[in-house]
Amino acid sequence: MGEAPLILGVSGLRGIVGESLTPEVAVRYAGAFGVWLNDRTDNEKWPYVIVARDGREGGEAIYYAAISALIASGCRVCEIGVAMTPSVGVLCDAKRADGAVIITASHNPQEWNGLKLLVRRESWSGRTDGRANVIESYADACAPDAIAAGDIIKVFQDSSHTWDASAEYLSTTSDHDSEHSHCLRVLDACSDIAGVEYFWDVLENTPMRIVIDAVNCSGQYADRALFEDTPVHAVLLYGEPSGIFPHTPEPTKENLSGEGGLCDAVPGLKADVGFAQDPDADRLAIVDERGEYIGEEYTLVLAALSLLEARKTPSVACGDTSPAGAGEDQANAPVIVTNLSTSRMIDDVAARYGARVERTAVGEANVVERMKALKAAGEDVVLGGEGNGGVIWPEVVYVRDSLGAMALTLALMARTGKTVSELVSWINSMAVGGETGGTPVPPGYTIVKRKVNIPSKDAAKPAVEAVRTACEGEAGVVIDLQDGVRVDWPEQRAWAHVRASNTEPIMRLIGEAPSRAEAEALLARIEGMIAAG
Repeated sequence: MGEAPLILGVSGLRGIVGESLTPEVAVRYAGAFGVWLNDRTDNEKWPYVIVARDGREGGEAIYYAAISALIASGCRVCEIGVAMTPSVGVLCDAKRADGAVIITASHNPQEWNGLKLLVRRESWSGRTDGRANVIESYADACAPDAIAAGDIIKVFQDSSHTWDASAEYLSTTSDHDSEHSHCLRVLDACSDIAGVEYFWDVLENTPMRIVIDAVNCSGQYADRALFEDTPVHAVLLYGEPSGIFPHTPEPTKENLSGEGGLCDAVPGLKADVGFAQDPDADRLAIVDERGEYIGEEYTLVLAALSLLEARKTPSVACGDTSPAGAGEDQANAPVIVTNLSTSRMIDDVAARYGARVERTAVGEANVVERMKALKAAGEDVVLGGEGNGGVIWPEVVYVRDSLGAMALTLALMARTGKTVSELVSWINSMAVGGETGGTPVPPGYTIVKRKVNIPSKDAAKPAVEAVRTACEGEAGVVIDLQDGVRVDWPEQRAWAHVRASNTEPIMRLIGEAPSRAEAEALLARIEGMIAAG
């Protein structure tokens, strides 16, 4: 395997195909998942597992290796071919499957691939963390939590488990209609919040043109299905089933701004909005009507704004910047769950509507675990997600979902009559100013992200400790150690987060402040703390 990384964590397994990720590795990891499911599935003789892939070129070998391993470990398999990760989650719920394996490396470049897991049921038998009586089961498909992911990794690393002799009697089934189930779930949820029988009626008098960059991968199928015969004219910019990325697949400004890319196509086609998905289509980035990349941080905020606008009191006009529910009892307030690396704009928007924000460690599994725990406690959890363009709408699926995010954004545009650029300005106007030494801090949000290559996740620990030690004595500072270290300076409306990535061999340094100069200066200060040790 040489020096090629093999990354294991709450996001599953990722590696470079032919080097750190081979069919043998895929067999061991998928087999470990099958063994883990068998140990915890009490209601059926054999666990039922759905297997899909994101469509990237070269994924077939890993796909079939995973299927073989699951059968050999005593699982019944339903193979569905190329599908979005959230579509797999919806199908898991519909088929009452025990779990799923998606062959994907998400936003990683072409040479990468991996195995992402979903689970629907977990008995928690044998747990030693004291939570057996707190969470009885996964009621809906979602990523395994950190402890479950760790247990699966232990089985994988042990590699001494035996294959199930009964596997020779098992066979696979197939289902190639996952995108339609997903689309129906999104449309039903949108119809409910809009108060109409059929969601697209909302746009009947305001038809829109949109452009979607599906990066020649899994999103293209559901994209076509969702917008077929609707008032939305959807143009797929990269919607070929080749699996060859037209650009680096992470939906960032740099990757979407190339000649002929999404930022060119939106104004060129006089479209209202542009959407960019990653290969497994669980993340969404947005380009406004002028071709400006607004940043993935706005995706979650626009989705939250769409839901909170639909739920607010009728007396509050769209676009009003006065509080729409600030006087509500916070104990009964709507809750949005996000991670520590997400912009504070979600806090400001939530505050305007009398909602509150709960923060977790980075990772979809951590966000979902908190969402489910809060919901089980009777809280009104309306949305979850991360600032990387990942929106988790529990009415659809407990998985990050670009399809639901697109629908919520279009619903907000129709409800308010605002363009995307106008919605961004409206969000920015909700910023809550603070003060530094008696001088008011102007509203605004600028987030700066940097990466540092590291050999392993443990290599980030000295940097985390250096930042914690340097900041813990400052007056008014709030420190969160759930995931690396996040330091907040509330009066300056600034924060920084230092942590090891779950998906790449890097350490992430993230800082946010009202202006770019302040955000850059903040990260320079953090880097100085790390260097000083």
